[in-house]
Amino acid sequence: MRRLPPRTLRGQLTAGLVTLLALACLAVGITTALALQGFLIGRVDDQLTASGGKFAASLEHEARPDGDNRPDTRGQAESTFGARLLDGAVTQVAVVDDQSDRSVTLTAEDRRILVGVRTDGQGHTIRLSELGAYRAMAVRGDDGDILITGLPLHPVEETVHRIEAVEAVLFGGTLLVTGIAGALWVRISLRPLQRVAARATEVAGLPLASGEIDMPGPLPDTDPRTEVGQVGSALNHMLGHIEDALTRRQTSEERLRHFAADASHELRTPVANIRGHAELALRHPGPVPGEVSHALERIDNESRRMTHLVDDLLLLARLDAGRPLEHEPVDLTLLILNATDDARAAGPGHRWLLDLPEEPVIVPGDAHRLQQVIGNLLANARIHTPPGTEVTVALTATRTGASVSVSDNGPGIPAELQPEVFGRFVRADHARSRSTGSTGLGLAIAQAVITAHGGTISLSSSPGQTVFRLTIPLG
Repeated sequence: MRRLPPRTLRGQLTAGLVTLLALACLAVGITTALALQGFLIGRVDDQLTASGGKFAASLEHEARPDGDNRPDTRGQAESTFGARLLDGAVTQVAVVDDQSDRSVTLTAEDRRILVGVRTDGQGHTIRLSELGAYRAMAVRGDDGDILITGLPLHPVEETVHRIEAVEAVLFGGTLLVTGIAGALWVRISLRPLQRVAARATEVAGLPLASGEIDMPGPLPDTDPRTEVGQVGSALNHMLGHIEDALTRRQTSEERLRHFAADASHELRTPVANIRGHAELALRHPGPVPGEVSHALERIDNESRRMTHLVDDLLLLARLDAGRPLEHEPVDLTLLILNATDDARAAGPGHRWLLDLPEEPVIVPGDAHRLQQVIGNLLANARIHTPPGTEVTVALTATRTGASVSVSDNGPGIPAELQPEVFGRFVRADHARSRSTGSTGLGLAIAQAVITAHGGTISLSSSPGQTVFRLTIPLG
């Protein structure tokens, strides 16, 4: 499996530091090895120049004063190679071995290599099958022949390999120590950046969408001379703007909440007066023209509807303000039975089904408000589905609380309306018809009440299947 490169900035910086150091060590090692090899080969060339081809010339077996006709190996280093070429062919070849000479077996390729050595008095590297690598120098003899003298490169190669091994161990240890020290150094250097990331993560986890938020304090790392300080300073400015925006939003919401509550309180009295006067006029014993009677009935109906609207707005204002609800044991089984009986009486054309457990399900909460939630869901199912629709109310006891679902097999809720179905003053009929008496606050109240109980409410809808599911925890 292919290993992925490090993703964290600390890992990338450490890896980059070690990589650059490794490249520098590699460059130094290669340069040192090449320089040493060139120096040693130069020394070998100097030895070849100093020898002057004496050993190769002695291969002609000329008589020496001492009467010995063997090649002259005096003063020659061990493994010195000598060869004599005449008319482009190798005639004699020998190598010094323990201050004496020994014959060497040459292959056809070896002979071709020796013939190809340039007669320029310079050293050339050759490789013979039996002897290995040699530094050879060719000079012209007195008899028109070519004399080749060579010294072995094995000591040079051994020395270069030894220095390479030493460098590998030294550079390996250096990379290891530098990698550990570099990782610690990078970690210490990035601590301010880690604090910036931790603060950003802390802010990202705050519930910025609702309520009053306690923003964390500013970061201390704001040195403008460093990149981390610049990021910290920018983050502090951003947090300041966010806190200011949240404060303004909270103030605006509080004002709207107080306005809704105050306006609802102020409207209750005049609406009640209007309704009372309308009812009093309708009970007048004397004759009342039909148009007046109809107008009084309309006033009475609209005043009743406005009373419900004012009550709903007051309830939402209380819930938005965080006022606690009652916290008493509530029998959800009995509550659902009563709510379904009311819905059956209001919508006899629908089929109302119950799926309840054998044992009562008790949860802590506000019985009146939970009754209102179930009633709103059943009223929605009755109002927005045609007669004959099957509406099922199911109750399930769980280990942590209770789950209630209200489902129907009606036409469903349009997909574009589902994301905002729990919003305030949201209606399925975009013409905002008042024929159903809906205020568009029923589902908003249901969500607010269930949220105040610590539960959740959700919707899933498609043609032929709409399900509202709510959960109520035990605590």
